[in-house]
Amino acid sequence: MDWIIQGILSFLAAAAFGVIFNSPRGTLFHCGLVGATGWLVYYLLTSFEHIDVVIASFAGSFAVSLVAHWQAKRFRMPMIIFSVAGIIPLVPGGMAYNTMRKFVEGDYLLGIAYGSKTMMISGAIAMGLVFGEVIFQSIIRTIKSRRTKLSQ
Repeated sequence: MDWIIQGILSFLAAAAFGVIFNSPRGTLFHCGLVGATGWLVYYLLTSFEHIDVVIASFAGSFAVSLVAHWQAKRFRMPMIIFSVAGIIPLVPGGMAYNTMRKFVEGDYLLGIAYGSKTMMISGAIAMGLVFGEVIFQSIIRTIKSRRTKLSQ
């Protein structure tokens, strides 16, 4: 039951950011779906005790990238419309806030720990988006090359 609430809230967050990002009205629902998909992948992986949040962030952003590409092809729009709105639920804003709070409070060791974890999560998100792009482009290239071989 908890994952349903998580999915709804992440859908609303991604769709609302699509409004702020000035996405076309017809794509707001799909922006929300992209965000909910990425967050649910992250949430389900973090529910297992042995999977780290960095790996779950990578998997979630990878899912965002693949679904955003699929939606971009479907609507013939730039992929960034879907990926930027969809990645918002995964951004470690709370952890970045805790990093700065610990530094201001003078707890430098815990601030460094929070900061390094924030940077690792941010890097994992970026890597997941890039890996999704590379894999999707290689799949498209393979499909196009097979179609040209069949037409010859």
